[in-house]
Amino acid sequence: MRLLVVNSNTTDSVTARIATTARAAARPGTEVTAVSAPFGLPLIVSRADWLVAGPATLAALAAAGGSFDAAVIACFGDPGVEAAKELFGVPVVGISEAAFHAAAMLGRRFGVVSFTAALRPMFEDCLDRNGLAARCSGFRMGPAFAGDPGRVAEERTELILELCRAAVEEDGAEAVILGGGPLAGLAPVIAPHVTVPLVDGTVAAVRMAEALVGLAPPGQARPRRVRALSGFEPGLTALFGGGLGV
Repeated sequence: MRLLVVNSNTTDSVTARIATTARAAARPGTEVTAVSAPFGLPLIVSRADWLVAGPATLAALAAAGGSFDAAVIACFGDPGVEAAKELFGVPVVGISEAAFHAAAMLGRRFGVVSFTAALRPMFEDCLDRNGLAARCSGFRMGPAFAGDPGRVAEERTELILELCRAAVEEDGAEAVILGGGPLAGLAPVIAPHVTVPLVDGTVAAVRMAEALVGLAPPGQARPRRVRALSGFEPGLTALFGGGLGV
C-alpha cells in the first residue's frame, strides 16, 4: 500500500524525523512518502497555529492527488483531519487520535507528555473531539521552546524522561503518550527507563492506517457540493472545485 504522511508544519528536519519513524513502523510492502506543509508555520504550538495548519495540510494532501491509499496527518492536534476524512476517499488518521485510542487500550488512564506547555490547550481540544478526556490522567509539559524543532527531541530527552516518570508516579498513568511530531522516534530511546508503555503518535497512526486499509479499502470521497474557493493555492482550490481525482 501507499501511505502519505503529512507534517503540518514547514520544517523539513521534523518531516525527516517523522519519515524515519513512519518507515520503521510500517509493514513490509508499505511505501511511505512524507511531505512538509507547502505553507504555514515552522512549528504548531497554539490554537491559532492549528487553524492555519488545517488548510496547509489539505493542500499537501491535494497536491498528492490520488497517489496514496491512506494518509497520516503527523501533527499533534490533527489539523484538518475531519475535513480530510470528508474530502478524500481513503482512510486518514491523525497522530493524536491514533495515540489517544492506542493509549486507551493499553491502560485505563493515560498521560500526555510533551516538550512545551503551549501545546496543552490544543491537546485538550483534541481529546474532547475524540471523546477521551475522561481517560486522561493529566499533562506533563516543558517550558516554552524557541529552538530548532528538528532538534527538540535530542535537546529535551532528559526533560521528557522526567515528565514521563512524573506522569506515572504522581498522576497514575498506565500508559504515556509522547505528544508532538518533533518527538517522533524518541519513545524507544527512553522506554527502558519508564515502567509503562510509551505511545508514539506517528507509530500508532501508521499502524492504524494500515489496518484501516485492510478493513475498508479505498473508495470514493463523500459526495459534496462543488464550490468556487478563492484566495488559496491552486491544488486546494481545485479540490473544492471538483478538479482533482480524489
